[in-house]
Amino acid sequence: MSSQTQRTKTKRRVNVRTPEVMARVEAEVAEHYESSIVEKLRARSGVLSIGKTTVRLAKQFGFCYGVERAIDLAYASRRVFPENRIFLIGEIIHNPEVNRQLAAMDIVSLPWRAMNEQYDDLGENDVIIVPAFGAPVSFMDKVERQGCLTVDTTCGDVMKVWKRVRGFAKEGITSIIHGKADHEETRATASRAVGEDETGHYLIVLTLDDVDFVCEYLLRGGDADAFRERFAGAMSEGFDPDRHLTRLGVANQTTMLKSETEEIQRRVREAIGRRDGNEGNFSVFDTICGATQERQDALFELLEQSMDLLLVVGGYNSSNTTHLVEIGEKELPTFFIRSADCIVSLEEIIHYDLHQKEEISAYSEIFRAEDPIVIGITAGASCPNNLIEDTILKVFALRGIDEETVRAA
Repeated sequence: MSSQTQRTKTKRRVNVRTPEVMARVEAEVAEHYESSIVEKLRARSGVLSIGKTTVRLAKQFGFCYGVERAIDLAYASRRVFPENRIFLIGEIIHNPEVNRQLAAMDIVSLPWRAMNEQYDDLGENDVIIVPAFGAPVSFMDKVERQGCLTVDTTCGDVMKVWKRVRGFAKEGITSIIHGKADHEETRATASRAVGEDETGHYLIVLTLDDVDFVCEYLLRGGDADAFRERFAGAMSEGFDPDRHLTRLGVANQTTMLKSETEEIQRRVREAIGRRDGNEGNFSVFDTICGATQERQDALFELLEQSMDLLLVVGGYNSSNTTHLVEIGEKELPTFFIRSADCIVSLEEIIHYDLHQKEEISAYSEIFRAEDPIVIGITAGASCPNNLIEDTILKVFALRGIDEETVRAA
């Protein structure tokens, strides 16, 4: 056996969560990301009213356990390896503030869409951080062949999905993955859906239109080339819709809208039942992240209250945050902002428009209103509390209420 093959099978994974290190890390993380104002609102059922201005905060928002763990491990890596080169595959989470802090700690981001020469230059003294989304099998194999030390921050909910799709592959079941084909988590999951022997198959669907197209093929067949063209980049190598849609199992990117995933499950189940006369060739497993669902449910509850405007704070490439925006904009004016700086003035809000897929300026008279106003605020699972605090302070400041008054309220 060659030395390279031996190294491929040797995982140099490091546990950096020692009590001494974590005591320091927790203090650093708290200093960077915690907020006394946010905690005050939590204690008041999420409501803060001063004069004619009220802020309502969703009951569940911001960092989830998996994100907190990933950040803690990244910080701990620098404490345990102060002199080593440390690299991160892509971004630890989808939040620019957090990723900026890690860059300031000299943690270098590696490309995640495709490996380049930087991966060839990695060595045994280099530390590789695997992000909360996980990483494709090919990336993990590469860093292990290079002999790198690995700190794995992959979320436990993501690994549950991996276990499920590996099981599908072992049983000859094709995985239908509800997710975004170019999302880090979905790419990592898809790489496991082919199974350990790489003979399994997967198909990634994003919209209900995608699912209806698949179901139509299940029931009536069609043009296999047209099918492959539609799902280019979203299916396993060698995927044949005439062979690989016989037995199907649905899984998902953990941050998708639960209602959409459930509807996808229902449509695929129904199509298989109509095709086969029974549902024996359909399998399903609930893989929506608990924290994602809690934040969606909390927003639905918040939306039962009368509000003039909703601010959703988070990284523009955050999937779970995007879905909060989709929920909000069905009910009231909703603005997807990355930080308080996006609230430019009494009239102007810079926000990410999901439909135009770009950051734009919008204009609203709500902050200028003489009558009492109520502003709702929520945030995705990758948004730190300090950014939420900044947003709360900015709302009150625009209404003529200074920080000292807010903190004293």
